[in-house]
Amino acid sequence: MSAFKFTPILTAALLWVPVAAAQATAPATPTAPAPATTPAVTPAPDAAAAATQARTLAEQARATYPKGSANIDQTLWKQAAAAAESAVAAAPQNVEYLRLRAQIYTEVGFWRQAERAWNAVFVRQTPTPGSEDAKTAATVQYNLGYAAYTLNQPSAATAAFRTCLEYDPQSLLCLTWSARTQLEGGNYAQAAQLYDRALALAPADKTLTYFRGLAQGAGRYGPAATRAFSRAYGDRDAGRRPQALAGFQEAARNAPNFTEAWREAGRLALELNDAPAALAAFQGAAALPGASAADKYNLSLAQEASQFGIGPVQAFRAAYAKYAAGDKTGAGTGFLAATTQNPQYAKAWAWLGRVRYEAKDYPGAAEAYGKAVALDPNDKTSAYYLRLAQAGK
Repeated sequence: MSAFKFTPILTAALLWVPVAAAQATAPATPTAPAPATTPAVTPAPDAAAAATQARTLAEQARATYPKGSANIDQTLWKQAAAAAESAVAAAPQNVEYLRLRAQIYTEVGFWRQAERAWNAVFVRQTPTPGSEDAKTAATVQYNLGYAAYTLNQPSAATAAFRTCLEYDPQSLLCLTWSARTQLEGGNYAQAAQLYDRALALAPADKTLTYFRGLAQGAGRYGPAATRAFSRAYGDRDAGRRPQALAGFQEAARNAPNFTEAWREAGRLALELNDAPAALAAFQGAAALPGASAADKYNLSLAQEASQFGIGPVQAFRAAYAKYAAGDKTGAGTGFLAATTQNPQYAKAWAWLGRVRYEAKDYPGAAEAYGKAVALDPNDKTSAYYLRLAQAGK
């Protein structure tokens, strides 16, 4: 998915994380010092001279500062903006100067000033949706909308994304985030329509497809659960895993029939080595009609992890996958790692005994099977192979 210039939060990927400024003014990023020889800007004698000065300063700024670092607090950019303001003040009806000012504020990410500047342009010249001016103004609205979203200002975010689509109806980012705000606001039919428009532009986008399906079923969960889930999804994509786990758990509490909320909470809990949370989550998912084979597998994993720890269980299961794929050496290393992490893990000892036995390492197999039988006297299979290993056959 393409993204506008931004100073990271999902994709996404929406599942995705957009790259947009999370504030109404340009962020305070480190700036390169202006050259010592940069002269102070002197007032231009007329509008045309001021506009020329603004363009010259903007070119100097692009050549001086690192690419992508443009900021209104950088000396050359500040001077360029001031010169553009002078040009507009001297000739307030001149669309060219109005556009120059708007372009400078947009380039430095001074979003609120950029919005006002483009509004001034459009008072004099009605924008054509999809034109270059309109697309640039749409970029501004996207950034303002995303900033409002991150500040938990849904009304402002919704309005900005709506305006963005008026300027650029094909903006994938604004379609996506407009759909997201409608979804979180409980406007499920409108959200689905917006996701359909977005998918028409990016049919292979899995995050859009996922949220399109969520919009279809969100009526069963309610706005509170849907909003908590959507926010948690964003936190997860941004790497804020503890916050994401709390959000998915909140969604599941608000809507106990929300299979995906339980599922996502369980996956995150496993990643965070939180076995009790993983167990609770997968118990919730497995109890619902929509439970998958993966949910039941993860429930068994969580149950086992609650007894032996997530690390040892994951090491065991990774080793088992290698065994099934024919990598007996790798499997043996993995089973040994599981027993090292938790010496009470009887099943890991049993499988370590098996790979050693199959490799005809009878002393090693006898050692491992002996541990398995000591921990689980009811394990008749391990007891049988223990006798064979001890006999060297």
